[in-house]
Amino acid sequence: MVKNQKRAEWTGFQESRPYGPKYDLRTDFVMVYGLSNQLEERIEGWRKAGYTIHLMTGVSWGEYQDYLYEKFDGRNHWDEAQMDRFGNYIQHGKDVPYMDPTIAFSEYLATYIKKAIDCGVEAIHLEEPEYWAQSGYSEAFKREWLTYYGETWTAPHLSPDAQYRASKLKAYLYYRALDRLCAQMKEYALVTYGREVRFYVPTHSLINYTQWRIISPEALLVSMPSCDGFIAQIWTGTARTPNVYRGIRRERTFETAFLEYGVMQELTRGTGRDMWFLHDPIEDNPRYSWSDYRYNYRATVVASLLHPGVSKFEVCPWPWRVFTLGYPTEDGKGKEGIPASYKTVLLTVMNVLRDLHHHEEVVQDDVYTRGIGLLLSNSAMYQRGDVVPGETEPSDGKKADGVTTSDMLSPEKQELLDFSAFYGLALPLVKHGIPLRPVQLDNALTFPGYLDDYKVLLLSYEFMKPEHAGLHPTLAGWVRDGGVLVYVGDGSDDFHGVREWWNREGSRRIYDRPDQHLFETLGLNANQEDGEYALGEGFVIVRRVHPAALSRTSDGAGAVRDSVRLALKLRGEAEAYRESGMLRIKRGPYVIAQALDETDESLLEGNRFEGTFIDLFEHDLPVVNRIELKPGDNCLLYDLKSAEANGIAKVLVSSSRIEDEAANAKSITFRSESPSDMTVSTRIRVSSAPALVTADGLKADHAYDEASGTLLVQHPGKPEGVLIEVAWK
Repeated sequence: MVKNQKRAEWTGFQESRPYGPKYDLRTDFVMVYGLSNQLEERIEGWRKAGYTIHLMTGVSWGEYQDYLYEKFDGRNHWDEAQMDRFGNYIQHGKDVPYMDPTIAFSEYLATYIKKAIDCGVEAIHLEEPEYWAQSGYSEAFKREWLTYYGETWTAPHLSPDAQYRASKLKAYLYYRALDRLCAQMKEYALVTYGREVRFYVPTHSLINYTQWRIISPEALLVSMPSCDGFIAQIWTGTARTPNVYRGIRRERTFETAFLEYGVMQELTRGTGRDMWFLHDPIEDNPRYSWSDYRYNYRATVVASLLHPGVSKFEVCPWPWRVFTLGYPTEDGKGKEGIPASYKTVLLTVMNVLRDLHHHEEVVQDDVYTRGIGLLLSNSAMYQRGDVVPGETEPSDGKKADGVTTSDMLSPEKQELLDFSAFYGLALPLVKHGIPLRPVQLDNALTFPGYLDDYKVLLLSYEFMKPEHAGLHPTLAGWVRDGGVLVYVGDGSDDFHGVREWWNREGSRRIYDRPDQHLFETLGLNANQEDGEYALGEGFVIVRRVHPAALSRTSDGAGAVRDSVRLALKLRGEAEAYRESGMLRIKRGPYVIAQALDETDESLLEGNRFEGTFIDLFEHDLPVVNRIELKPGDNCLLYDLKSAEANGIAKVLVSSSRIEDEAANAKSITFRSESPSDMTVSTRIRVSSAPALVTADGLKADHAYDEASGTLLVQHPGKPEGVLIEVAWK
């Protein structure tokens, strides 16, 4: 057997187009997208450019017409297309339905994945295993229901129990498909070629899937032996989905992205699985201007970098559409391509992302209220069904439009679609500079010690349910060891009555709600009232209110913060509770910060930085001495105090990939690789003004800044690299 020598794969991108120099981002790997007949030629084009080759394909949708229309095995497979209760197919495009992942469909995908392995790809990404909540009406799904439950299918929209059971089955079916495919194809690669192939699952966050009413395996995949990791598909399109805070429903791209990246970091923390965070300079919706894309891209990048547990990134999906297509002008009267300066900025950020794995977080204990988590379970997706009175038309299933809404929705149903029960607990803390982490509840039972990093955990079963009774002894043990559990819920959720372990016939004790079992496990009364209760070294705080109600008013938001403040006080750490108008972090020389809006003015005084920094969000990498962030602003800076001068020149930051860097007291040389049709900016630490600066032997534009001891070099880019030489007499 030949074991693959795994090369560094810190950054990558996906692209369905053949190789092109304008969108050759010079990352470590490329995910060639799609299983078309031109796969081998596309792979070879990117391989010649020096890339490690991965393959990405949709596992729930794709150009699979040969399967649908009898060409694959002589059978028409439209009965396996996801269908809503109105008899309409849920489609990603014409003749591209979302599929029920039957055994036959898995075998179909396997035939194409074998071809990719035959082409020598080193890893395969099976993206977006997605079941829409309003689906579950196809003949294939009815067959799967009978096989799984041993009973006749029930229409999911008829009751919360039917919806919950349908959704739980959907998660299992895509787990089954992925487990089967990954294991089967790993065996094929070993038997046929004696080499290992890795398998990854690019997937939206649990938060986004829940709000958009999509079911996916998510946490189930962490325990799947043949799954090597994930890509967190978070970008403007997911993060701009509106939510409600203090009664106001609007887009909150930064805060939503921060929570989305947070739950994906927690999905794999301590599991040994890989995680790449995705960014997209634009989004699937092509109707926005470059200024809109830029504002939201910055918000998502900053949000992701505030989670130091991840240092791998997919820097762009579909760079072809970013660097070659036009988008609406500000006046809406025409289209324009990407501004030249913004192209430079994007490549600077992408190359900074590739450098981050070299740097750990510089811990500053006086900055954060640390150790606060909000528990979130896969089962949140199971309660998001097609049970909305007043809907007369189904969703078209296109994620660019987000969730299905209706003018006839009651406030309660709109609240459901806003996912207010979750955001009602999360946003009050994030908005006050508390870096709340959504914690994957499902992992607590599987990975011992998973909760140890947390001092305070918020929990509600009003928007999710515990899938295993063993979670409660785990939580009780964590509390006895000194944790504080804040339970928020009034017991009104209709899904408490679904057929699950807490009310199963034949059980020694039957409960109306899962929180009753939790409280008894904690040594409290099953119907424990509001209050604070000691348990071992820790405490339990009970708040009998539906968490969605906390999203409606400032008082509700304040109640959430008060509960966390009290929790720390009970631990004897009252001074550890700190609010701020900013979330910030330092990772090596990089300073990342977001000033928060919709927060108290008294918290905004600390929103400034003084020192000597390189501004990485500007195309010419200017050196600045003072940054003051207004609410909603953010920054990505390189702190020059971290660049110790030793008389030898060194590249600090660049919008190109730097290779073969060599320096001595008289010169520095390096190869600068970037896409074509762009201007590369590179800032270098130097001890004095140079005598000569050249790019491929020709004089290059440059500017020496004596105050900072740095040199800016700019030149046209090209993928094969430009040889830069800086020399002193």
